[in-house]
Amino acid sequence: MFDSFAGRIQNTSFMAKEQGHGEGCDALIWYDNVPHPKLVDYKKGQNWVQKSGDYFEFPGGGTQFKDGVQKYIQLIEKTFPTIKWGKHTRVVLDVGCGVASFGGYLLEKNVITMSFAPKDEHEAQIQFALERGIPATLSVIGTQRLTFPNDAYDLIHCARCRVHWDANGGKPLLELNRILRPGGFFVWSATPVYRDDTRDMNVWNAMVALTESICWKAVAKTMDSSGIGLVIYQKPVSNACYEGRKENSPPLCDKVDRKNNSWYVPLGNCLPKLSSIELDWPASWPERLHSKPHSLGMESSAEETYYSDTKRWSQLVSEVYLDGLAINWSSIRNVMDMNAGYGGFAAALVDQPLWVMNVVPINVPDTLSVIFDRGLIGIYHDWCEALNTYPRTYDLLHANYLFRDHTKRCDIIDVAVEMDRILRPGGWLLLQDDIETITKLTPLLRSLHWETTFYQGQFLVGRKGFWRPAHGKSI
Repeated sequence: MFDSFAGRIQNTSFMAKEQGHGEGCDALIWYDNVPHPKLVDYKKGQNWVQKSGDYFEFPGGGTQFKDGVQKYIQLIEKTFPTIKWGKHTRVVLDVGCGVASFGGYLLEKNVITMSFAPKDEHEAQIQFALERGIPATLSVIGTQRLTFPNDAYDLIHCARCRVHWDANGGKPLLELNRILRPGGFFVWSATPVYRDDTRDMNVWNAMVALTESICWKAVAKTMDSSGIGLVIYQKPVSNACYEGRKENSPPLCDKVDRKNNSWYVPLGNCLPKLSSIELDWPASWPERLHSKPHSLGMESSAEETYYSDTKRWSQLVSEVYLDGLAINWSSIRNVMDMNAGYGGFAAALVDQPLWVMNVVPINVPDTLSVIFDRGLIGIYHDWCEALNTYPRTYDLLHANYLFRDHTKRCDIIDVAVEMDRILRPGGWLLLQDDIETITKLTPLLRSLHWETTFYQGQFLVGRKGFWRPAHGKSI
């Protein structure tokens, strides 16, 4: 078991050094880290993943990627050039992502993709994705809202994701509408788009009726050389179309809804009202990273706080984090910021060959919309609960004054054990907090056989070891 963990560390370093932000069609991961060969057999005709000795390889195939995922991505932009990968379109959600080859190849184009899928019969597809170094999370469109704010994503993609969009009165598609930015795009690549048998035609007709009812406009439709087709829809930018419908179905939401209330909230059956004026699309990437986010509001004090926060993180990361804390950043591919604020930590790392999952805890001021406006990704979470990810998932955890409020709601031991679960052996914890919190946390981490170092009276650096309790014994 220890040998497989050691391979994980070596592989992470390889990915960061050799491939930067790009995924590449020749990416390898260690078989022992994700020992699930079932997907290889189940999808062997679709070129998703192959077993080669001690490694898994990812050729860039998939159910809808008959000519390879790179050509598929090129087809989308060629079909509708307004998309402009990495400039106009920066933040993408991939629904039912499989092993996340779509999001992986988009990294090469400066597009950050949140890939998600449930844990299913194919075994640990999200674990494959995260092991490859691609942003991903376990999730499902079922009965509750996804843990994202309104108007977050520039583009949402679904390639054969098997979601019945018109189910339950169209609630699954209404959820996509909620989190899609006004003027944003939905790329749907599924058999109803290009097959004409009775079943697929019925699904297509239902989709036409549903998209028209929510004022999504079909802006492009095409088919590639292999016979795979896709359609691109665009969300409206104002309420004009909603108000001009002959039937108010689905209705506009009439109650005052907390804009970003999506933690344990049932799926809705109404359309959130858009702004009374047409909103400008965010600046092109990378300018949007430091532009004033629309969701910040009009208060000058909020704007001043935002820019001050950005400057502080830029200085702290360059002057302390990257050079002064003895962390081997070359071995780090993915980072979780457990208390992300405005995303300043992630913004300061944007030129590093890694990506950051920004987490906004549910008990602090809601800043997740600002993070998405900046062209970064993130989720809501309650750190008194387990996170929807596999064990040994992240290379570095960053926690900036996370525990001040959480210790009033749950035991610090619960959070420490969860950090140990999701951090890979050999991975790092970088924590800034008050001395009281650090004093409480340090012996807990050492009891888990972590190495810890204290810097400058406020920074705790921990490194997880390879130790595990003997079988049948608890920590």
